[in-house]
Amino acid sequence: MELRVLNYFLTVVREKNISRAAEVLHVSQPTLSKQLNELETELGVTLFIRGNRYITLTESGVYLKKRSEEILSLVSQTESNLKINDIIGGTLSIGGGETILFKLIAEVVDELLAIYPDINTQLYSGNFDDISEKIDRGLLDFALVIDPVEKLKYESLQLPYSDTWGILVNKNHSLANKSYITANDLFNVPLFSSNQSLMNHQLYNWFGNKKNHLNITGHYNLLYNASLLSDVGNIAVLCIDGIINTAGTNLKFIELFPKMTSPVYLIWKKDVVLSNISNLFLKNLKIKIECLEKADKSYE
Repeated sequence: MELRVLNYFLTVVREKNISRAAEVLHVSQPTLSKQLNELETELGVTLFIRGNRYITLTESGVYLKKRSEEILSLVSQTESNLKINDIIGGTLSIGGGETILFKLIAEVVDELLAIYPDINTQLYSGNFDDISEKIDRGLLDFALVIDPVEKLKYESLQLPYSDTWGILVNKNHSLANKSYITANDLFNVPLFSSNQSLMNHQLYNWFGNKKNHLNITGHYNLLYNASLLSDVGNIAVLCIDGIINTAGTNLKFIELFPKMTSPVYLIWKKDVVLSNISNLFLKNLKIKIECLEKADKSYE
C-alpha cells in the first residue's frame, strides 16, 4: 500500500462520492476508480458498497479507514518532528484518563507554548485500554495513567500527588448525608463503576470479602455521562475526586473509608528515541515535580 493511495481512500470515505473526491484530489474519476480497484485487489477485500449517489464502507473498509488515519497521522507527526532539527517545534501528543492531575501536564504544556509557539499539541482522552493501545502504536508520545503500571513495557514518572476514590451521588440520595462511605454503606446500592479492569481490581481489593454484596449495575468509560445518570437517579458512581466540579450542582462526592488513593504516572514507550519537544516536555515536567516536592517538604 502506498501512502498516496491511502490518502485517496480516506478522501473518498470523507466525500462519500468518487466523483466529488476526484475533484478534491485533482485527479480524473477513472484514475481514482482504478486506484481504488487496485487497492481492493491488493488487499483481497471489498472496501466499498457503491450506490447510485453515495458509497458506504464494508466492515473491511471501516477497519482500513481507522488504520489509514493512524498511519497517516504517524507519518505526519514523524515528518514534522524530523524537519525541525534543532528548532523546538513539531507535535507533542499526550493522552490521559480522567484525573485532576492532568492539570499539572496542562501547566507544563502552557509554559512550553508561551516560549515555543511552533509546537502543535494533541490531547487525547480515553480509558487505559485506549491510551495504552495508542502508546504501543506510536500514536501518543506520553500518557497519564493510574497505577498499576506495566513497568517492563513502559518508562514511567510518578506525579507527586494521588487520586482519591469515593462515590458521586445526588443530594437526595440515601447516602448523601454521609461524611464518608464504608463498604457496608454500599451493600446492594446500585453502583456504576469504571470499565477499566485495573481500576476495578483495586476497588475489589478495597471491598475485600464484602465484594459479593456489591450491586454493579453498569460501567462507564468516561465519567461525565455517568455523573448525569447519578444526578437524576438513584445511582452511586464509583470514581475519583476532582473530575466533576460539584460546586453549585445537585451532586456530592463522598470519600471512601478507609481512604483509598491511586498514584498517577506519566508513561511512555520503552526503547524509543524521543523527539526534541518530547525531551523538553519531560525535562520541564521533572523540574516542576521537583519544585512541588520541595515546596511540600518546606511546609512539613
